[in-house]
Amino acid sequence: MVLFTMLVMTALAVVRTQSLFATAMLSGVFSLLSALLLVTLDAVDVAFTEAAVGAGISTVLMLGTLALTSRFERPSTHSPAIPLFVVFVTGATLVYGTLDMPSLGDPNAPAHTHVAPDYIQRSPHEIGVPNMVTAVLASYRGYDTLGETAVVFTAAVGVLLLLSGLRRRRRKEREDT
Repeated sequence: MVLFTMLVMTALAVVRTQSLFATAMLSGVFSLLSALLLVTLDAVDVAFTEAAVGAGISTVLMLGTLALTSRFERPSTHSPAIPLFVVFVTGATLVYGTLDMPSLGDPNAPAHTHVAPDYIQRSPHEIGVPNMVTAVLASYRGYDTLGETAVVFTAAVGVLLLLSGLRRRRRKEREDT
């Protein structure tokens, strides 16, 4: 319960702060707290990914992007009604999309009756890895993991290119003055 309270307080702080640097750092803290929550739920592999990508790489990319922007958020010039409407419509659509999902832990869910038994039966012979989670993530979902890695790498390269262009622009401005 304490961890959940800390998550909610951090989320509120992210929403309320005007400093973009504080927002980036609080987002990293939120990711670390999420990773701790996942550890308490015995999802250590997901927690590791959340800590590495959410708190590590994402925070570094956000801080790198801050070099291209101002330090504080500018006041909004338009009404927040349209973005708020879009958020509510998106949320309602997501909730509607989950209405026909099986109940949590339902032993008759398709994942438990079709997918999981197939992985359990085939993994020891096809892969030879004793840990089922590792077998699924490293082998069956290998292309998915490769795609996620490619997306993060592309984002990092994009930020580095933007930062190098900013350095060149600032150097040129100093030479012109």
